Amino acid sequence: MERGVTTRRQLLSAMGMLGGTAALYLSMTSLGHASETQFAGPPGLSGARKGASVIVLGAGLAGMLAAYELRKAGYSVKILEYQARAGGRNWSLRGGDTYTELGGATQNVAFQPGNYLNPGPWRIPHHHRTLLHYCKAFGVTLEPFIQFNHNTFVHSSQAFGGKPVRFNAAAADFEGNIAELLAKSINQKALDEAVTAEDRERLLEALRGWGMLDKDFKYTAGLRSASHRGYDRPPGGGVNGAPIPSALYNLHDVLDPQVWTSMAFFMNHEMQTTMFQPVGGMDMIGKAFAKQIEGLVTQNAKVTKIAQDAKGVTVSYQDTQTGVAKTEKADWCVCTIPLSVLSQIDTQLTDEMKAAIQAVPYSGQVKIGLEMKRRFWEEDDYIYGGHSFTDQEIGLVSYPNNNLFKDGPAVLLGAFARDLGAFRLAGMTPEQRIEAALAQGSVFHPESYRKEFLSGASVAWSRVPWTLGCCARWNEDTRKEHY
Repeated sequence: MERGVTTRRQLLSAMGMLGGTAALYLSMTSLGHASETQFAGPPGLSGARKGASVIVLGAGLAGMLAAYELRKAGYSVKILEYQARAGGRNWSLRGGDTYTELGGATQNVAFQPGNYLNPGPWRIPHHHRTLLHYCKAFGVTLEPFIQFNHNTFVHSSQAFGGKPVRFNAAAADFEGNIAELLAKSINQKALDEAVTAEDRERLLEALRGWGMLDKDFKYTAGLRSASHRGYDRPPGGGVNGAPIPSALYNLHDVLDPQVWTSMAFFMNHEMQTTMFQPVGGMDMIGKAFAKQIEGLVTQNAKVTKIAQDAKGVTVSYQDTQTGVAKTEKADWCVCTIPLSVLSQIDTQLTDEMKAAIQAVPYSGQVKIGLEMKRRFWEEDDYIYGGHSFTDQEIGLVSYPNNNLFKDGPAVLLGAFARDLGAFRLAGMTPEQRIEAALAQGSVFHPESYRKEFLSGASVAWSRVPWTLGCCARWNEDTRKEHY
């Protein structure tokens, strides 16, 4: 092709470089080179020109899957990966691992064999069809991830006297009080303009059933409300088998934001059940993907420049172990490097595109794993999986879904901090983060948390050298201007 004429190859190369695999796939779809983006199976790429080559930047799941499908289509593929492992954010920390974050703090993970922390993704929603397909195809064994557990805790420093309460009781009282207030409005004809007479009766009946209201449409302590929120003594057999209803919380406490935000958490599309996790840790997915592209990955390769012209793409990189500068050339480039890192690499892009890359911030979540001597949350509090929420910096405590009822040490997620909480925790040393997680998590299990603690590990994503953040965060303005 003569210079100045944009070929289809160059166009797709640029799109792939700038937007990663998703952008490339969307572009190929629009040009008739791939199937629909709503996943119904592998893309079925074909028609590669003999000898055509692709260089993939990044050996996370996106990069490895791109390499896998492109090689199947007949391309010669190579992958450059900054780390000494494949998998990207699909990552597990285990006993014996060493991790050094930006700033130089190094953690020597001391978890017992078989125990781990998933610093990045830790659950797979049922609607992540592409990932579920390839997990099955590549032999990754999945097990249920217990996302929603009524028996966990909700804690707010501003409600319930600062003490944690069971999720089922707080949620039931929120729903019951809202149902009573709405029923009162209906009976006072405040909603006559909004509902027909027939719908009015149907809505009242729904509120009575959903909110566990009595015959007078009131939410009161009794066997009806207790069947939703829990009993002081549940029904059983024998002389003392009669159930004793539990007392209701006051409306002011029930309306605390920590209650309804915890309820809303499970309504978010991304957080809805059913969910899964790989048996043995999230890194099992990355390892399975890596087996499919064995021999294609060059590790310890820090990309420093991406150049393109009418002949193809040249990628300059540095071997992080030897310091030697090297280059790779190919007809195509698929770039899956995070924008937070790509913005610091020398690229031949327009000022407009560079501004777009720089305009996208990455969130800085912090996750902390705490290994305990025994599963006291199961043995003492009857909690099997799920999350306890708090308004403290740690955000939540999540209980392991594997090895239920087993004896011996287990790792629970002692923090999944976001926003200001993550900012504060990220500014601490790893040792200080562990202390903060122990102090704040003790609100849920005061008798056991410190006594049963063995060891811990933490990852502050704003300090992760190879991604400089956790997730890209577009907002309406940046999406409108730059996406």
